[in-house]
Amino acid sequence: MKYRIVLEPDPEDGGYVVRCPALPGCYSQGNTREEALSNIREAIEAYLESLRKDKLPIPLNIEPEILDVEVYA
Repeated sequence: MKYRIVLEPDPEDGGYVVRCPALPGCYSQGNTREEALSNIREAIEAYLESLRKDKLPIPLNIEPEILDVEVYA
């Protein structure tokens, strides 16, 4: 099963933060891109295992819409 993730640099602490939009609250981080990707994979697996254990439905992947919003500052 594949899930879309969002990987972003962490400007405050360095490294990367990563989340899975289809799984609310499923976040991770890492000092390197590779570490963050490995960590989110583990987080997703644990999240899905928890859902299975509780006999809850497994969410399907979603395609988040990424847009630009103009703001006046």
